[in-house]
Amino acid sequence: MKRPPALNRKLVLEAPERMPDGLGGWSQTWAELGQLWAEVKSGSGWEKADEFLTVSSVPYRITVRAAPPGATSRPKPEQRFRDGQRIYRILAVAERDEFGRYLTCYAREEVSA
Repeated sequence: MKRPPALNRKLVLEAPERMPDGLGGWSQTWAELGQLWAEVKSGSGWEKADEFLTVSSVPYRITVRAAPPGATSRPKPEQRFRDGQRIYRILAVAERDEFGRYLTCYAREEVSA
């Protein structure tokens, strides 16, 4: 049996929102859906550089308490977690245990330098 996760970091769950830009187009903003306590574990990262920008990327497994399907507090791919200035883009979500008590969010933190 797996040990329970250490939910010791408070993250903000955000969803993308399209807003009119006033010129006939759209811009993307982020709407806060709520705060969740989470366990955040990092994987190994990589760095990619071109002539104008260097991007480093690190995969993360973020575990949170499960919420019912359809609940706004249940993370989904294309949403993100925010921890201050740090942003974790959610790529996939799966149940962590056979009882559905926790969800594992596979996420990536991308930082431009």
